[in-house]
Amino acid sequence: MSVSAEFLEFVTEQMAGFGPVSVRRMFGGAGVFRDGLMFALIAGEALYFKADASSESAFKAEGLGPFTYQTRHNPRTVMSYWRAPERCLDDPDEMADWCRKAYAVALKSAKPAKGSSG
Repeated sequence: MSVSAEFLEFVTEQMAGFGPVSVRRMFGGAGVFRDGLMFALIAGEALYFKADASSESAFKAEGLGPFTYQTRHNPRTVMSYWRAPERCLDDPDEMADWCRKAYAVALKSAKPAKGSSG
């Protein structure tokens, strides 16, 4: 599931309308971050956005599925990232819209820093 440098560069260029993002390689793929918060991942030349119970229906309506991977102990593990619509790779405005939604999910699910009151 390795990711090419060209695909990483292409995706980050497409996300320019959303704002500055950074990419960190991890486990053969890459995490996409804004302000230190991961909201997307790239694996096997495919983009996945962070989702939760409130946003999964938008992915399902598009016929898209969640990110899965093989582990040594479990045959398949499903994470809270869902495949991005292909049109995001062709339309920067569409990409920015989906990035905003995924980032909102990431913000909502972020754990407060230790020592902060809330």
